[in-house]
Amino acid sequence: MKKVSFAEFGGPGVLHLVDAEKPHAGPGRIRIAVRAAGVNPVDWRIREGQKLGAHPVELPSGVGLDAAGVVDEVGEGVEGVEVGDRVFGEGSSTYAELAVLSAWARMPEGLTFEEAAGYPSVVETALRVIREVGVQPGQTLLVSGASGGVGSAVLQIARDRGITVIGTAGAANQDYLRSLGALATTYGEGWVERVRRLGRVDAALDLAGSGVIRELIDLTGSPEKVVSIADLGAPELGVRFSGVAGSVPAALATAVDLISRGKLHIPVEKSYTLAEAAAAHIDSQAGHSRGRRVIVV
Repeated sequence: MKKVSFAEFGGPGVLHLVDAEKPHAGPGRIRIAVRAAGVNPVDWRIREGQKLGAHPVELPSGVGLDAAGVVDEVGEGVEGVEVGDRVFGEGSSTYAELAVLSAWARMPEGLTFEEAAGYPSVVETALRVIREVGVQPGQTLLVSGASGGVGSAVLQIARDRGITVIGTAGAANQDYLRSLGALATTYGEGWVERVRRLGRVDAALDLAGSGVIRELIDLTGSPEKVVSIADLGAPELGVRFSGVAGSVPAALATAVDLISRGKLHIPVEKSYTLAEAAAAHIDSQAGHSRGRRVIVV
């Protein structure tokens, strides 16, 4: 089978499409024929060799955590899923023709494989940071870097919970943020005052790692009211860096509920082939996305 792999840490050029042995579903796991894999910032952070405790790496390594596809092998002790089922979930080395998942759910009706592949890690992360920052219904949450996958999920989940959201993004994505129910403003010079004019900020999330931690602390009044998923230096300022996943099965169940109720939709901005994985990482690192990027197998 074909899969994307890297034998050394580095830039996008270390990614190669290689022939590999088929993985097999061990106890409590399933294997899928991958139809699409989600492209997440954690993928290129791992490829670069960033020290992410939740994702230890042995080289050579595959790439990718999220995928959607068709079950073709069921491991020992697994119940409630059969060969031929359409599922989405999280596993390892998902930029591949076959991948083993450790957490999964049946795809909601009407969802394409490309759309489904963009949800697992994104929804888990969104649910986790909303919980960790402690924002409550009736309060206002500021989201810095709001137009990407996690931001899109945060805005919609927060609004479903009765939380007011202010989102920052580039000029081209202002209408997109408003379509998700957010109060929108651009980043760049003067952005702090623009946020202040939109209202009080009770909590804030840094999703882009664009060097705004001090400003978010100033806007919320306390480092304890800020959480970052993108700035490894955040703890130096007393801000929590959130990088360890919570319950992925619970997140998938929540995603299915929200999608089925029409409360969550994350568009696919661009699709790539396995051979274009390096290009997908280049685009992901550049930011300025609207929704998700996925690799189609």
